[in-house]
Amino acid sequence: MAKLDHKVAIVTGGGSGIGKAIAEIFAQEGAYVHIVDLNADTAQSVVDGIIATGGTAKLHTCNVAEQADVLRVVESIGRVDILVNNAGIAHVGNLEKCSSADFERVFNVNVKGAYNALFAVVPVMKANGGGAILNLASIASVVGISDRFAYSMSKGAVYAMSMSIARDYIADNIRSNSISPARVHTPFVDGFIAKNYPGQEEEMFEKLSKSQPIGRMAKPEEIAKLALFLCSDDAGFITGNDYPIDGGFIKLNN
Repeated sequence: MAKLDHKVAIVTGGGSGIGKAIAEIFAQEGAYVHIVDLNADTAQSVVDGIIATGGTAKLHTCNVAEQADVLRVVESIGRVDILVNNAGIAHVGNLEKCSSADFERVFNVNVKGAYNALFAVVPVMKANGGGAILNLASIASVVGISDRFAYSMSKGAVYAMSMSIARDYIADNIRSNSISPARVHTPFVDGFIAKNYPGQEEEMFEKLSKSQPIGRMAKPEEIAKLALFLCSDDAGFITGNDYPIDGGFIKLNN
């Protein structure tokens, strides 16, 4: 039996990067995957790919920062066994380079978006006898990262919300954990380097890769495999924890 047979899973931001890898592996393991994403074109291609390989998936175009949109989507899905809060955006800059508009933009997607999904899904899980929640935090939740003021703020909040949900809903058979990746090689990283370091792409990629003591960035599939475990019944005794998946960044860089 596949690890997620008969499970209904929501993956926010499932149209690219880490979310795409999670959606794909969940579908491979038998879940009915609902991808919630603002970018309909890229997300639909992920859904099409899942269906083409024998999986089950559906796209819900939605802005996670808008609570009414999220509530509408969750109501249309019905039962939810797994929620992966993955949708997020980045911002580069320290406090002085973070305008009020920058701060609010990151907060609305990364923090309010996660809150909106939790607010919509937790009552559904309670009514259905439980579920598994996984929130994508970051090493920036627990260590200082240069020029990532707003992003670090948002991921610290995601970590804290994850622990709070674990505490408040343990009696409802709802498990809540978080994952804290270091740098992951996604199309976002390639685009970031191309935009900010034209002509220095190879040099900057090497520099960012070596910031992890293991000497490389993570692959999205490696994050997805940890997500699969934490959302499966194999992790039934695990709640209220954060799991760094960071190539030694937190412990070995200090």
